[in-house]
Amino acid sequence: MKLTSKILLICLALGFSSCEKFLDRPPLTSENDETAWTSEEKLRLYANKYYPSFFVGYGSGYSTDGAPLVGYVNHDDYVVLGNQPNFTRAVPTSSIWSYSTIRSLNIMVNRIEERMGSVLTNEAKNHWLGIAKFFRAMEYARLVRTYGDVPYIDREVGDTDYDELYKPRDPRNTVMDAVYEDWRFAMTNVRTDDGDQYVNRYVVAAFISRLALYEGTWQKYYYKNNSRAQKFLELAVEAATYVMNSNRYDIVTDYRSLFTSKELKGNKDMVFFRNYDAAVGVTHAIASYGNLQESTNNGPTSDLLKAYLLNDGQPWEASSMAGANNFDLENMIKTRDSRFEATFYSKPELLNRGSLYYVNKFIPREVEMLVKVDGGAMPSDFTGDKNETDAPIIRYAEVLLNYIEAKAELATIGGPAVSQDDIDKTINKIRNRPLAQEAVSRGVQKTAPMNLSALPVDPSRDPDVPALIWEIRRERRMEFAFETFRLEDLKRWTKLEYMDNTLNTDLLSGGWVNFPAQLPGELAAKNVNILSVVDLNGNEIVYNGTNGAAMVGFYKNQNNKPRLPFLNLPNVNPYLTPVGINQINEYAIRGYVLQQTEGWPQN
Repeated sequence: MKLTSKILLICLALGFSSCEKFLDRPPLTSENDETAWTSEEKLRLYANKYYPSFFVGYGSGYSTDGAPLVGYVNHDDYVVLGNQPNFTRAVPTSSIWSYSTIRSLNIMVNRIEERMGSVLTNEAKNHWLGIAKFFRAMEYARLVRTYGDVPYIDREVGDTDYDELYKPRDPRNTVMDAVYEDWRFAMTNVRTDDGDQYVNRYVVAAFISRLALYEGTWQKYYYKNNSRAQKFLELAVEAATYVMNSNRYDIVTDYRSLFTSKELKGNKDMVFFRNYDAAVGVTHAIASYGNLQESTNNGPTSDLLKAYLLNDGQPWEASSMAGANNFDLENMIKTRDSRFEATFYSKPELLNRGSLYYVNKFIPREVEMLVKVDGGAMPSDFTGDKNETDAPIIRYAEVLLNYIEAKAELATIGGPAVSQDDIDKTINKIRNRPLAQEAVSRGVQKTAPMNLSALPVDPSRDPDVPALIWEIRRERRMEFAFETFRLEDLKRWTKLEYMDNTLNTDLLSGGWVNFPAQLPGELAAKNVNILSVVDLNGNEIVYNGTNGAAMVGFYKNQNNKPRLPFLNLPNVNPYLTPVGINQINEYAIRGYVLQQTEGWPQN
């Protein structure tokens, strides 16, 4: 059954409605609770309701929360026209976690164990317990990433069980130890095949490679606890290895087609994807936000553009290639890693008002050709919320990058050294993916393989980061540009400083533009003291109405303002989210204590 069909069945699932108010506990109705646990198919329907929330993909309709391109714009890959997004700098009046999903999953675990012994075979029982525990672990991992310490509850809680409803926060390590056990159970018991578009053991392992890598690197860099880092990094390697050794997946698709296909079924690059189909009323709007007709205030920073390797495998400052320091868009397409050409439109584009480089990663090449070259009308299914392109949920390329990063991190804390074979079966396998014919016709080439014995010497490398890990992080940045990982990556590496505009001035400028040659119409009175460019030495030239010939460089709008300070401020912790004053007071009224999040002003 396709996920689209399952989404339509959610309303039939005999589950419990979610609620954002932290104390709301929707009561079980006699009818639902008595009939939901009488067959495996009903149990499947109950579990189906979690798919849209855990596997957001491109969202649904116009909803883009948690979706790529527009759902995550607060990081160092994006420059936003005007004020840059800010981090929370004060405790909110009202805000706290929702435990409705946790409660629902705890009920699922309880009912499987207590009521379905005569309904399910032992294999089926363990499979569905694995599914429930996998989802519960995903939700707790999300809560921990957001808040740090959170209450850990693994049983059904009654509406009057105040000791549990107002339970104090458990240490992050306590919660994550329980999550670790749920992951272990799921990796052992979830079926290797439960049907098309259902979670299986390989999907479970792929997500564990992601989430265990997050926890392992958080422990290493934020808590500086290498023993706990080792525990989770080893699990990330184990989980990724399980997927890699299955021989079910491969790197066989050109980069842009991964994000623009209407049918990802059978694509070996996909460990899991979300299917969209207008025929059953399941569509999205992500492609419309990058269809080369819609305007946007968000675009790539100069910092991101400078991070792309040349196709000789070297950063621009270390490459001997002709044109290495030429950031003209046409030259970059020919000389940079092939993912650059697949991510950006080939000409400076005024529709991208933040950067003038337009992100077209999520629009098919044939639609771009139809509209921008042939002058045809935009197909209706790439307008509004009518998009039907399938969404990658977790790709094999990510599993490979999770593996090599976890291996490299382990090597710094006593684990075995990374080998050239490790590099060849991960990073170099990704770099060797097929190129689209359109890319080849533009002069795009595959990037040279990484050589462990001759890593790039990048003058811009953060001195805190070893060269191998620096290049692995760069590979992630190129592979996942404008997806959903960058901010979480910076947090788990404890590198939010990269987003500080005072430390990194390349965050307020965008693409390289030769205004006299490429956009002469912008050299007009309306842009006096607004339009500016930044040269390779960091010199800023503001358009004054008479210096048009000098307007060649990284575009910067003078209305772009930096983020407010967020680092090294007392009682501000940008890495974790505070809870609200009202919720702390509500605990107190009941006679309980809710501690504020680490790094924020305590009660």
